[in-house]
Amino acid sequence: MIQDIAPSRLDNSFKNADIRQGDRLLCFDGEGRLLTDTSGERIVFPLAENDEQLSAVYAFSVDDDRYFIVLSEHRDFGAGFEYKGLRQLRDSFGGKELFAAFTAYHLWRWYSDNIFCGRCGGKLSLHGGERALVCQECGSVVYPRINPAVIVGVIKGDSILVTRYRSGYAHNALVAGFTEIGETLEGTVAREVMEETGVRVKNIRYYKSQPWGMAQDMLVGFYCEADGSGEIHMDENELKYAEWVKREDVVLQPSDISLTNEMMKQFRDGNI
Repeated sequence: MIQDIAPSRLDNSFKNADIRQGDRLLCFDGEGRLLTDTSGERIVFPLAENDEQLSAVYAFSVDDDRYFIVLSEHRDFGAGFEYKGLRQLRDSFGGKELFAAFTAYHLWRWYSDNIFCGRCGGKLSLHGGERALVCQECGSVVYPRINPAVIVGVIKGDSILVTRYRSGYAHNALVAGFTEIGETLEGTVAREVMEETGVRVKNIRYYKSQPWGMAQDMLVGFYCEADGSGEIHMDENELKYAEWVKREDVVLQPSDISLTNEMMKQFRDGNI
């Protein structure tokens, strides 16, 4: 999956750090596209020059490489660098650089969406002691937003419930949805499966989780079993396809970076 970058390691602990020469610069445009050089086999990010004056905030490190999100206009980094959307990068690349791009987008989206205080309208500024924004007028503290969501592998005998979204991602998927206020993750599983497909479920069990920075999500994977006949009544506003698919007929997604794809593969290969 996208976060599986071993032997490399993400260090996301907060540091109040200044840019040094050679640090990776994460430059987003107004549409959320990231400035990269994608002419080679791996994603390349611009590097900071000595004594460069940029409005930027430390994001994280991967191994010995430090990454900074640039919050202001920046210089021309020359030929080879251009803005690419995360979907474009996802379709062609993997590894620690793609994970860095996804994680950086999650943070950049939060910074760019929180310029003013939601309580009093005052200007938010960087907190010097933790990953947070603070209002200088009323003292309100804002932390990064993380959206909990579930991915559900619903099993009936030797089949799994495969779906495709009405819009957006065009390949096979599993039932998915966001957790609502006051709801447990297990409650989200049962509700989302019922709402999208009309199938009741039982024996809900946790599988694995995944950070998904492209949507600021924390995805939590569950398997469960159909309770009853498993007759499908699909929500046509949400889905364009929902069918019980035999193990040997499961068609995986084009890349192996998503939790959804791993869960379908685990079932197809007889590990679940």
